[in-house]
Formats: sequence, structure tokens, C-alpha cells
Amino acid sequence: MGPVELLHMSVFSQSFSPCGRFLAAGNNYGEIALFSLAAALSPDATAANQKPVLTFAAHEGPVFSLLSTDSVLLSAGNGEISAWSWTELTKKNVKPLWTKRPNYNRSGLEIPEINSMAINPRDNSLAIGAGDNNVHILDLEHGAFKATLRGHTDYVHCVCVREREAELLSGGEDGAVRMWDSRTGQSVHCIEVYKYESCARPQHGKWISCLTTDSDWMLCGGGPSLSLWHLRSLSPTSVFPLRGCQRQAAFHQDMILAVGEGAFVSHCLLGGEVKAQIPCTPPSLNTLQLNTRSSEHRVLTVGGGSSNIDVFTNLSYRAFSFSF
Repeated sequence: MGPVELLHMSVFSQSFSPCGRFLAAGNNYGEIALFSLAAALSPDATAANQKPVLTFAAHEGPVFSLLSTDSVLLSAGNGEISAWSWTELTKKNVKPLWTKRPNYNRSGLEIPEINSMAINPRDNSLAIGAGDNNVHILDLEHGAFKATLRGHTDYVHCVCVREREAELLSGGEDGAVRMWDSRTGQSVHCIEVYKYESCARPQHGKWISCLTTDSDWMLCGGGPSLSLWHLRSLSPTSVFPLRGCQRQAAFHQDMILAVGEGAFVSHCLLGGEVKAQIPCTPPSLNTLQLNTRSSEHRVLTVGGGSSNIDVFTNLSYRAFSFSF
């Protein structure tokens, strides 16, 4: 890859391997790179350990979403989903186990992109948020699409699973967070976040770009401010005074970590205060991942508008950066 392509690279997605020793990252050119955390974190690591052990072309368009099961890496790009065996990838064998495309009911040449994926362990299904305004459900056991959840009126940007309640949540360009009964596929609630005065930021739009849950709590943001919601009362309890649009957020212990516009990771307290903003190398950020799969390689990794992926061994400072 030439210097111009590197200059214009964006990292959109990340996922840790089931063993927690590798990090996969997807970029805007349809490539996936594999980095060895074990090698990069070893005491005798060199600059060479911060480069990929494997880079391969996975899709024609950007890889907007990556997700790992206990044996495969799922990647989404160009309207399709591919599955790759982690065992084979670590041996540098690059061949998808399968590639599937949802049944898009739309005419025209434009292929709807897939923006987000989430696994529902309850029935071993994959929820897929797509650019055709729908959430598609793929039965991972039988490899068939079994449902389409319709209700959004614009792109679906993010999906997540609320396991205990058998619910799926989706956020879209239409400004709505929809809650679905994962057993029936029915929409049970619709929260139009931009209509709440405390969250609304009309200058940024109404779109929902990030969404995550932790039992009875939900975090969401995008055009509207990042906010914490209690799902039983369906009301916002905290609104975080972060500038710009947040693209990903995560619950971590008694804190919230968020990334978006700006070269930093925001550490927020549940009450709404911004405790710290930790500098990063990319000028803006798209993706944040915590490695909970290996206590030995417990890191936070963030990527965005550059070819670098920053690695934090301690949440308060960047240890080093991987680079494509």
C-alpha cells in the first residue's frame, strides 16, 4: 500500500480472537489486519511486533464491523458477511468458511452496507444492522436468514443484545432506538432520543451512531449527546457534555468509555461527569475494544482516522500503537 492510501486510511472495526492473543482490525479499503498482542506485549518486543502478522483483502468495500465467536471471525463489508476460521487465520490461511448476503428488498444498483453485528447467545443468531433500514437475523447454526425486523425509516447504524430480557436494540439514521422482542421479532418500544430536550443537538442531526446496554441500562449517542438511559422507565438519567458525535461507547467497571470526534478517549462517570480525556494518535476515533478474553493481554485498543491503532495497557495512557 502506498503513502497516499496510508494517509487516507481509516480503521472502522476491531475484534479480539477467542484466546485474546490476537487483534483483528478492518479498514476502509476492505482489508483485515491481524496483530499479535502476545508478541507486542512481551518484554523483548520490537517495532516489528507492532506491524500485522497477516493482512488480507476481505471485502470490496470498507469493513465496518468485526465480531468473534468462540471459533470464527465474522466480517461485514459491501453488503455481505464472511466467516473466517481463527485457527486458519493464525496459520496465515486466508479463505472464508462462508459468505452470505441478507435478502435486500430494494431495487437499484447500490448495495446496502452492513454497519453493525451482534451475537444473540440465546438462540445462536446474528443480528445485522444494514443500510436498507432493516435488522436482519441470521441463524448461525443453520446458516440461513430467519427474520427481518422492519421499523426504522433510514439506515441502521448499530445493534446490540439485551440478553437477560430476550431483547435486541437498534439505532438508526432516523434518530430512533428500537427495542425488539428477539423471540417474536416485534418492536416493543421506540425511543426518539432527539426529541428529549436534554439530549437534543439539532446542529449535529438526530442520527444514532452508538448503542450499548448493561442489564437495565442503555448508552446511546450520535447527533444527540451521549446519554445513559434506564430501560425500565425509558428515561435518560445522565447526559454527558462531550463535544461532537460519539461513535462507540462501553461500560467499564464504574465508568463509561467513549470515542468519537476528537483525538481522545473520554472517561465518564455514571452521573454524567467527564473525568478525563486521554490523548490518542488518530485525529478522530471510530472504534474502541476492551480485551476481556485474556487476563494476560488485558488492553484497550482504539482506532479511527489513521493507519494507527492505539493500545492502552493502563487506561490512563497510550502504551504503543499498532500500524497497518
